[in-house]
Amino acid sequence: MLFCFAMNDELLQCVEVQPPGQARSAVIWLHGLGADGHDFEPVVPYLSIPESAGVRFVFPNAPQIPVSINLGMVMPAWYDITEADLRKRHDETGVRRSAKQVAALIRRENKRGIPTGRIVLAGFSQGGAIALHLGLRYGEKLAGIMALSTYLVCEDSLPQELSDANRDTPLFQAHGIQDPMVPMDRGEAARNRLNELGIEVLWQSYPMMHEVCPGELEDIGNWLNRVLPAD
Repeated sequence: MLFCFAMNDELLQCVEVQPPGQARSAVIWLHGLGADGHDFEPVVPYLSIPESAGVRFVFPNAPQIPVSINLGMVMPAWYDITEADLRKRHDETGVRRSAKQVAALIRRENKRGIPTGRIVLAGFSQGGAIALHLGLRYGEKLAGIMALSTYLVCEDSLPQELSDANRDTPLFQAHGIQDPMVPMDRGEAARNRLNELGIEVLWQSYPMMHEVCPGELEDIGNWLNRVLPAD
């Protein structure tokens, strides 16, 4: 696989992992608070994606913004966090701004020849919250949505804004049993709420903290190979 760094004045900066041949699918994978686009770049070889699948991995960098809970320090973040309570700390303006920026990346993949139905929207922690928020509201059907160690944001508006196009889109959700940052009950609450809305979730939990583990990477790879099958 070839590695490059993509930049555009109008788009989020992205780290990209290109397939050896023509890209026919894409995974847009959002990092967590304080990380950057390189955070999940090293896991790609461990996903066992065949070269024939032609999957391009796109890892955007979140905007640099002050984060209230971290004393206003400026860091990569998809939205501001003001409270430790995960049920209350939703900066809706920031969430919707980031969702708009990530939607622009989906459209860029369309312009590069990747149909929306061959794009997976993925994310970890804060990035997973944006992946859920945007993926469930996006007007065109995605290949899949992947939410790792995360929770729902702007939950109250979801029933009204839920996209008919993505009600039955494959959704993989995973969480660490010992996660001290995003307790597993928040992930379970997200899963249960999605189930209440008629959204089927493939749920997996692992004996880990706020991280990814080898067993999870194997499951992610297997799931990606199902939703983005090689020709």
